[in-house]
Amino acid sequence: MEYNLVCHNLYIVSFGPVKNKLFFLGMMLFWIYILYSCAGYCSSAPSLEVDSTRWQEASSPSKRTEVAGLTSKLLFRPQSEVDAQVSHDEPPAANTSKDSQNSNNGADRTEEWGEFEGDQLSPEPGAVSNVSAESVVKRLPQAIIIGVKKGGTRALLEFLRVHPDVRAAGAEPHFFDRNYGNGLDWYRELMPKSQEGQVTMEKTPSYFVTREAPARVHAMSRDTRLIVVTLSKRPDIPAFESLVFRNRSAGAVDASWSAVRIGLYALHLERWLRFFPPEQVLLVSGERLIRDPAGEMGRVQSFLGLRPVVTETHFYFNRTKGFPCLRKEGGGKPHCLGKTKGRTHPSIDPWVLQRLRDFYRPFNMKFYQMTGQDFGWDKNS
Repeated sequence: MEYNLVCHNLYIVSFGPVKNKLFFLGMMLFWIYILYSCAGYCSSAPSLEVDSTRWQEASSPSKRTEVAGLTSKLLFRPQSEVDAQVSHDEPPAANTSKDSQNSNNGADRTEEWGEFEGDQLSPEPGAVSNVSAESVVKRLPQAIIIGVKKGGTRALLEFLRVHPDVRAAGAEPHFFDRNYGNGLDWYRELMPKSQEGQVTMEKTPSYFVTREAPARVHAMSRDTRLIVVTLSKRPDIPAFESLVFRNRSAGAVDASWSAVRIGLYALHLERWLRFFPPEQVLLVSGERLIRDPAGEMGRVQSFLGLRPVVTETHFYFNRTKGFPCLRKEGGGKPHCLGKTKGRTHPSIDPWVLQRLRDFYRPFNMKFYQMTGQDFGWDKNS
């Protein structure tokens, strides 16, 4: 009975003339309400449009090079043995006792340069043009002083900072050896702001002997220009004689000690030349940088495509330090090396010096052949 009553009522609602119109009107209002509710929800939902700024950042060279850097790292193959006389493996992250002693004696500290440390020198009067604030930004370096430790890299960087078209980071970033995991954006933030046409650069001498550094720098930019300041390796700490040999009586030089290994320039340069052509690597003689700073700076400026602004008028030779100082614009006291520079070398047993000359000679000869330059280290010894 109840079932028949329900069916009868539905029949009336479905087919009664007046109620039929009311039914369809109600349904229309119901669907309008549903559509209105959906429109309100969609307007409050997160947009599916791609933010153009974020897309540009994601597809920027810096992001692409991070991926390329990882690829280069995965594809990088260890160098085969070059000479059985020297183990080519890099030391473990923890310092050996010899390297710790070397560090305690100041050999691994960041090189100082008196008042220059950290701040860009003021350019010559009239050298700065009027540029918009938008064009002055932080850029990844186009040039890097990659080595070598205790070779005069700080002096070279400060000589370059006199140039109005050079913008250089103050402290050593150590990005490609210690901080690579922080990413290129982190690295860029360490650079000073520069305008278009200026050269942004940094210096970290330990890059030269870091196995992974060549591939990582190449992943950032294959056009990066590299500068290596070379210097005849001589002892500069009293403990040198007790550390340089594996067995003093046999005269076997300990090539695993970093102070000795750094001087094997041919082995380290060979890794860099796997990724960069010779024309993108400039070798600056540390000895000539002392004797003729203006001449060496002329070569460096030409290599970087800079105007020859830094000349002999910028230098004054300090006989007490045995090193050139920079003259201040408009006169005044010259800027000279810090207290840790220009120190008198300790007296070393001639037999030790001769053993070192014999040890380095084949590597130096190979280095001369690779670079096409004879630095004359054997002649000057």
